[in-house]
Amino acid sequence: MSVTQDRSFGFPPVSRADARVLILGSLPGQASLAARQYYAQPRNAFWPLMGRLFGAGVELTYEDRLRRLTESGVALWDVCASARRPGSLDAKIEALTVAPNDFAGFFQAHRGIGLICFNGAAAERLFERHMSPTLQAPLPTLRLPSTSPAHASLGFEQKFEAWSRVLAKARER
Repeated sequence: MSVTQDRSFGFPPVSRADARVLILGSLPGQASLAARQYYAQPRNAFWPLMGRLFGAGVELTYEDRLRRLTESGVALWDVCASARRPGSLDAKIEALTVAPNDFAGFFQAHRGIGLICFNGAAAERLFERHMSPTLQAPLPTLRLPSTSPAHASLGFEQKFEAWSRVLAKARER
């Protein structure tokens, strides 16, 4: 939850035991670390997307947004527990410094997860490099367009269309 000599430390997972979908980012950026909130950068499209999909939009308090996500079967976390990254860009994450989160323990406690969704290519790459070889039973994955303002090649509606697949999976029982 802090930065020490350019080493950023992530947040604990936001989840309930009955989660069906896990959304993974790479590592919180500087605005998120300062606010101690996932996706706190005001131009990040994550919360506006979650508002349209799950009623977990920016008009709610952060705690209410998290509650809406978990009630909808969605868990939220990052691939990296910590890493060196000057600034907030995923491209600046120093691969050799990545300490991944404990996914084996997470999946043991969340047996209903049926899909891992990556918030962008960097999260997918980091997961594939650090975690996929160690997991006992691989789960289906889906890379979604990054919600970061740095990923401006797609508009909000295009991102929404792709992210709407999360809603469909979260509603599966």
